Amino acid sequence: MTPRFDVIGLVVSDMAASLAFYRRLGLGFPAGAEAEPHVEAGLPGGLRLALDTEETVRSFHPGWRPPSGGGRTSLAFRCDDPAEVDSVYEALVGAGHHGELKPWDAFWGMRYAVVHDPDGNGVDLFAPLPGGEAAAQ
Repeated sequence: MTPRFDVIGLVVSDMAASLAFYRRLGLGFPAGAEAEPHVEAGLPGGLRLALDTEETVRSFHPGWRPPSGGGRTSLAFRCDDPAEVDSVYEALVGAGHHGELKPWDAFWGMRYAVVHDPDGNGVDLFAPLPGGEAAAQ
């Protein structure tokens, strides 16, 4: 038997804020999940994104503390085209989320931007530039 990659889990400090952020990116979390200690959304390819509150994690791991620092984990969302990278970035920043890197044309052939979710995790937005599709694969 071989283990199979199935879930990406994030520990969140504010479930409602995190759900609002990820719903803006098109993830389908259940309605009313803001009060839940654990929620999941299906991802393309059958994976799931799970959000657990800090309290939930402490319920089975009492010594757990949020890590200090960051920048070691990010999620990346592919947009349909470079203009969508710009518009999604502006919508998220306009909703009060921290824009880490404004949209730019990366040397590897993509329009790229980075915003932070409510807990400071990096969320990359990208789309192939015209003629850059080969670099995107």
